[in-house]
Amino acid sequence: MPRKARNESLAASHAAPGGAAAVDRALTLLSAFRQGDAPLSLAELASRTQLYKSTVLRLLASLEHARLVQRLEGGRYGLGSEVARLNAVYAASFSLDRVVLPVMRALVAATRESAAYHVVQGDARLCLYRVDSPQPIRDHIQAGDVLPLDRGTGGRVLSAFGPISAAVRSAEDKNIYARIRAQGYFTAMGDRLAGVAGISAPVFKADGSLAAALTLTMPAERYDERHVQKVLEAARTLSTLV
Repeated sequence: MPRKARNESLAASHAAPGGAAAVDRALTLLSAFRQGDAPLSLAELASRTQLYKSTVLRLLASLEHARLVQRLEGGRYGLGSEVARLNAVYAASFSLDRVVLPVMRALVAATRESAAYHVVQGDARLCLYRVDSPQPIRDHIQAGDVLPLDRGTGGRVLSAFGPISAAVRSAEDKNIYARIRAQGYFTAMGDRLAGVAGISAPVFKADGSLAAALTLTMPAERYDERHVQKVLEAARTLSTLV
């Protein structure tokens, strides 16, 4: 009879409903490779996946055959050439708007306020995507508009989490950016435009670098603190996609 694992493996604890257990284990093994890793030993792979070494060896044989994993000198393992090929296929077919806009539309549907996706462009910020509030009274920023980095919640978040903040000379701005980094978002009223409130959170790439700022704007009298959590959740979702 097969041995029963002392601790449930990661694949078993995160199994896909209706999926194949062997595939779950293989994918868990691939996900054990992390950014910045040196090649991993059999013991390290077993430890990270909580699988028996004998199981890991069988999975590695299949993954190596598919060129998803390669065995290196010294018996250690690294990702294989097929991973690079798949990444190139993904990158060629990737369209940012198909990822970002559905999340923004869901945020607007949940809050009935306007959402924008800002990226750094030189010493300013570009509104790359915009989804308008269904309500008639709203601000009228459009995709393609260029806005300042030192005003508005989107600009403040980009400055706080990007390299821009290192060049800031104002003690007041340094304090603002330190507070934004500590709390992970920024809210303000009238920071760029009188009567307009904003809530912004950073969106990060897979390597941890800043990708954009996700912003929700509304008339100041409609500001709702409960929207902060919705913006944070949407920004975290985008950070897993971009």
